Amino acid sequence: MKNGASSQIVKLGLLQAACAVDPQVNLKQMLALAEQAGRAGAQIICTPELFRTRYFCQSEDHRNFSLAENIPGPTTEAFCKLARKLEVVVIASLFEKRAAGVYHNTAVIIDADGSLLGRYRKMHIPDDPLYYEKFYFTPGDLGFKAWRTKYAKIGVLVCWDQWYPEAARLTAMQGADILFYPTAIGWHPAEKKQFGPKQYVAWETIQRAHAVANGCFVAAANRIGHEVTAGAGGDGIEFWGQSFVAGTSGEILSQAAVSQPAALVVPVDLAEVETTRTHWPFLRDRRIDAYGDLTKRWGD
Repeated sequence: MKNGASSQIVKLGLLQAACAVDPQVNLKQMLALAEQAGRAGAQIICTPELFRTRYFCQSEDHRNFSLAENIPGPTTEAFCKLARKLEVVVIASLFEKRAAGVYHNTAVIIDADGSLLGRYRKMHIPDDPLYYEKFYFTPGDLGFKAWRTKYAKIGVLVCWDQWYPEAARLTAMQGADILFYPTAIGWHPAEKKQFGPKQYVAWETIQRAHAVANGCFVAAANRIGHEVTAGAGGDGIEFWGQSFVAGTSGEILSQAAVSQPAALVVPVDLAEVETTRTHWPFLRDRRIDAYGDLTKRWGD
């Protein structure tokens, strides 16, 4: 290892699956996949985005607010118990009910002793065809954070956040060695032939770029399956799976399939973060005195 850094191997577990209508079925499935990953040696396990339900944001329907839950609540209790049993860190994505009329797209971070370390509320909320998240989710108000878990210091962002270099940078600046992205993204079937390849390559490339720019690992856990919401119009969303881990130079270390459920276990060496950041000193050479305009919507 360059610089004399000693190896610090941590095994990441990324879960991907198709979601059923019944939230209890989805919770049971994700707990089983998490246990599978833990038994295979995973020490930090991440679920896909909003795994307890179908992707309800394909339509604007007030009835869907009943799908939300409090934190702590049933999902956090189940994963705290699993984390304690297997001595694993868990990142679990869920629909948080904070108060009447205030809901968030939230990821909870659970340490290996089963304690709830904290939560991250999705900051960037999309509003695109069949991704009507602004109807449901209040933008996050907890900022960008990193948590010191038993096995590594990690940062957590959620899906649409993954397109924003500012989010990755600010999270890395909190000391995160690994950025996790619970995700639910896919193709519109009617557009897949024309735009699908470009859309997928863009999604993978931007996240690999976060790894390069910040000298850290990036791990994205996506869902799979074709979901059609009654009354939403169109032919639904075909989620593209392909959960992956990128190394500190942006290289793909391991990747799951397009349409198969998986408990992908990937070893990473945290010593590579320091090595990469000293050989590619992007953080050293940042011109923090010249970036004030980043707080503007546009340049004028």
